[in-house]
Parts: sequence; C-alpha cells; structure tokens
Amino acid sequence: MGKPTGFLEYTQQENPAQSPLERIRHFQEFHRPLERSARQEQGARCMNCGVPFCQSCVELGGMTTGCPLHNLIPEWNHQIYQGNWQHALDRLHKTNPFPEFTGRVCPALCMAACTCGANGDPVTVKENELALVEYGWENGLIQPCVPAVRTGKRVAVVGSGPSGLATADLLNRRGHLVTVYERFDRIGGLLMYGIPNMKLEKHIVDRRVALLKAEGITFKTNVDVGRTLPAEELLRDYDAVVLCCGASNPRDLDCPGREAEGIYFAVDFLRQNTKSLLDSHLTDGNFFSAKDKDVIVVGGGYTGNDCIGTCMRHGCKSITALEMMAEPPAERLESNPWPQWPRVRKTDYGHEEAIAVFGEDPRRYQTTVKEFHSDEEGKLCAVTIVHLEAQKDKETGRVRMVPIAGSEETLPCQMLLIAAGFLGSQSYVSDAFGVERNQRTNVQTAKNHYQTNVEKVFTAGDMHRGQSLVVWAIEEGCNCAAEVDEYLMGYTCL
Repeated sequence: MGKPTGFLEYTQQENPAQSPLERIRHFQEFHRPLERSARQEQGARCMNCGVPFCQSCVELGGMTTGCPLHNLIPEWNHQIYQGNWQHALDRLHKTNPFPEFTGRVCPALCMAACTCGANGDPVTVKENELALVEYGWENGLIQPCVPAVRTGKRVAVVGSGPSGLATADLLNRRGHLVTVYERFDRIGGLLMYGIPNMKLEKHIVDRRVALLKAEGITFKTNVDVGRTLPAEELLRDYDAVVLCCGASNPRDLDCPGREAEGIYFAVDFLRQNTKSLLDSHLTDGNFFSAKDKDVIVVGGGYTGNDCIGTCMRHGCKSITALEMMAEPPAERLESNPWPQWPRVRKTDYGHEEAIAVFGEDPRRYQTTVKEFHSDEEGKLCAVTIVHLEAQKDKETGRVRMVPIAGSEETLPCQMLLIAAGFLGSQSYVSDAFGVERNQRTNVQTAKNHYQTNVEKVFTAGDMHRGQSLVVWAIEEGCNCAAEVDEYLMGYTCL
C-alpha cells in the first residue's frame, strides 16, 4: 500500500471536461488529463483492501459489480503512486489487452465496487487506467511483440469489434496464424462505428490495429462472411473459426405510421455519422443530419445518450428522449447498498449538453411512442407519445409497463432515432455456419464455454452473450481464445 492515509488526505479529482457549450462544436474527445503528480495522488487514494471488490466481478442483487477482466487494480494503483509507471503498465496489460478502450468507454464497474465509495467518492480507477496506457504509448513502451514460434494452425475471426480483436490478439500471441474478417471498410466494429468520436477518437483504434498488424495478424475489410464470402470456404481453409459479429439486430417499434421517412435505427445513424466524419468531415452529406430538426430518441441507455450528443453537434432544433421505465433515484436506496451496482439516475454527457442548450433535461420517463405522423410527402412530421404505468401481471407475476388511457401527447418531430436495444445477432451469419441459437437469438454454447454445435466453430462477445459492454466483449474474447487454443493444441497456456 503506497500511502496508508492517502484515502483520507486526498479527495477525488477527475479529468476536467470542456464545457458543454464548447464541446458541442466538435466531435473530439473533451476531457483533459491531470498532471502526473495529481494522478499519482489519485493512485494513493487506493486503500489496498483486504477484499478488493473492484477486481472481483461478482453478481450482487442481480447485477455485476467489479471488473470482468479481474484487473489487478490495487497493484497498479500502488505503482502509480510510487511513480513506477512502466511496472504499473505491465500489471495492467497482464489482464487487459486494450486498456485504451475500456479507459474511455467502460462504465467502470470497478469504481462502483470501490471500498472508498462506500462512504465517499471511489478511486478514479478508470482514469488511472487510461493515464497508464497513454503513458505507455507516449513513451514508446508499447511495441510490437512478434511470436518467436508459429504453430502452423490457422484461425479465422469473423468480426473486428472488441471481442474479435481480443480473440485474435491472444491467439496470435500463442503463435497461431490469425486472419480477421470485417464486413465494413474499417477495422474496429463497435469501436469504430458504434461509439462516437467524442468518446473514442478513431485514431486510437487505428493505433492498436496497426500494432496488431505489426505483430502478425492479417485483417481483411469489406468481406461479408455468409454473403460475399461463403462459410464453407472458411471451414475448408482454417483449423478454427470464431464468430464475433456482435448483437447488431436492432429492436424495432411496431406502431402505426412506421413507414414514414425520417425514422432510423441508432446503429445506422451513428455508423453513417462516423463514416462521413472520417471520410470527409461531414462534407459529403452521406449521413442522417439532425440540423434544425425536432428529434426524438427512443431508449435511455448509452446508445441513446450517444445519439443525443451527436444530434447536439449537428445543431438540432430540439431533442426529447423517451424512456419506458420509471425515473431512477438520485442516490442509492437502502435496498441497493454498496457494493451493488448503483441503480441511480446518471446524467451523461449528451444530457448535460441538451440541458446547457435547451435549459431542461431531455428525458421523459415512463413514456413511449404510440403513433407516427407523416406529411403529404411521406416524411415524419410528428409523433404521438403515451405515458405508462407499472402493472403486475396476475398470471406471471411480472411487472409490465402499460399505457395510461388519455395520456397521449403529440410532439413535433422530423427525426426519430430508435435506440431501444438489440435482439441478438443478425441471423445470416449463424445460418451460414449452421450454428444453433437460443431463445434470445444468441449463438448457443454450453454454459461458460464458447464452442458451438458445429465442429471447429466458436463464438464470443455480444453474438454469444447478447448486447453488453466493451469490457465484457474483451473478457469473452480472451476466454474464447483459450478454449480455441486448447482445441487446436490439446492444452492451453493462455
């Protein structure tokens, strides 16, 4: 423990953020890192608990708390405080192959479980992690490490999101020959086209991909396995195939008027915005613009917030976010004690920006869409919403959100974005390989395993577990790589 009294002497200090009115003028990341001395003080706040819940990853109250990667958080916090940054980085990379991603986009399950947070503010674990890996890049500590020995085994990874990259990284380190197939024009999957630049600038993804290429991984873009490339070809040419295609089948809204022009899935809206931004700085017009439009976002998760932030940068006329469930409390309830995941209201960056521009929180709780309205040209012009109440089903005992008669309200709307979650992976890939799917449309495997019903075909990430977090996708990729390695070699050292 670097400083036994650190958590008493130092208060939590987060990376300062650019003001909402300034940052909506660009698509760049908007947090400025602390000075190194200040970051070392933040490392000193770590209590080096006897039971470090931060790295435990346990399910409490039906939700996970603690890091799924079991990052050695107390160890590298101690080394940060001591100024041993290179050793701290080595300990970080021991469990996390891509800390520059999780340090930016992870909701920090570790911090929710931090013992410091039981009676105050938690240690800034996520920002400490980010500071470490960026120190490594800036000082040339992260260099290609080409395997000294190759096994001769060939593995195809379908999908280049966080699970695909993690799977490929570990299998390549083991000495296998890995080829990653991506259906879009850039490598990164969700990291590239699902997360906006203001949370994860794309040169960060490109930087890691360049390193993986230098280490021997082959990447092929614009290859849509199951469509432009037959599954049979991969099964013939490779010793193992890993499906990491994500959960990109969006949940739709079945309401009258759905055919109106101006209704888009969030995944398409965000992808086209990022692609146009990278291709032309939004000058080519190949994206859905929210400029001067009344926008409604359906869905209150991270994707919905990203849609709000993007629309604010376009210059929308107004923005409303609809959430089906009741408004969470501002602080923990007694029924939700530490170290459970805090079920509290979070005002994210997009909400902050909407409040700064329009003067009020854009979220409307216990509300959903009832009907879409279009003008004479078939373009969306208004949306009727309805308020909901919770009712317990007498037969199943489950609570359902039911419309309240007479609570309808019609709002002007020229763009509506559906960010209501996903229904699993798109079926054409799993159908092409003949792998089984479960009732939730995720690819089926034995519990805590990754091999499918088809010989030498494995799966990982959201395609396997359903829509989830980047950190879970990385964890799945690492575990899947070990199982593939054992399948190929008869044992594994991963």
